[in-house]
Amino acid sequence: MLSLHTNAAALSSQNAVGNTQRALNTSLTRLGTGFRVNSAMDDAAGLQIAVRLDAQTRGMAVAQKNTQNGISMMQTAEGAFTELTNVLLRMKDLATEAFNASTTADDKAALQAEFDALGTELGNIIKSTAFGGQKLFSDGTTTDGSGGLLSAAITFQIGASAAETMSVDTATSLTDLATALDAASSNYATPGTAGTELTAGTNAILTNISDAITAVGTVRAQLGAASNRLDHVYNNLSNMITNTTASRGRIMDVDYAYETSNATSKQLLLQAGTSALKQSSGLSQLVVSLLQ
Repeated sequence: MLSLHTNAAALSSQNAVGNTQRALNTSLTRLGTGFRVNSAMDDAAGLQIAVRLDAQTRGMAVAQKNTQNGISMMQTAEGAFTELTNVLLRMKDLATEAFNASTTADDKAALQAEFDALGTELGNIIKSTAFGGQKLFSDGTTTDGSGGLLSAAITFQIGASAAETMSVDTATSLTDLATALDAASSNYATPGTAGTELTAGTNAILTNISDAITAVGTVRAQLGAASNRLDHVYNNLSNMITNTTASRGRIMDVDYAYETSNATSKQLLLQAGTSALKQSSGLSQLVVSLLQ
């Protein structure tokens, strides 16, 4: 039907051009941003899933940092205990030499002087070892194994959820170590003391030193086991981050091959629709020609 008031062909063409224009705008936006989902209108459910995956991924990335910091902290403690072991081994050498029949009183006095200095260093290591500004084995003044970060159970956040934690408790072992070190040298808790372990003592001090070495080994074993676990936690987090990120990418990232083809198709349709709209708008001229 020819009509001046209603041009159905033009209305249909106009509607088609509008739809094509919106689809083309969407494709160009995706190509420009690199994301398939730029607003909830694009994929409401997909966006919700992607945000949840992103939150998990970011949490796991921070947890990875936590595990590395935890390992570094325990390696700091491990380094201190390695030096404690070296000092105790030297003290045992001195004591073993002191209680030999060929060792004179002057020899014992010289050996005692070094023994006292090493005993003082044992206390210094316990009091001064720190990580990130926090003392690990002591509050900096005491040598009884209290007041330090490792003097109580510590917790690492090893995942993105509240339940993903790891606890390490070396409090009892650290207290036992402090007791053993105190028994090995009078200068451990009281620096500057004129020790008599080698000059007037008995070779029972050798047992005390051996007990101290064993106590150091106990704490080192606990820290080593915890560090190994954190290393495995890091590797597992890395695997989860890789796969979670890939899953989020499949939802959010644009497929450039598909979207480029789609944009080209919409551009052609827009051109064709615009041409059809121009031609349909000329149908009203036919009505005028009938009236002539």
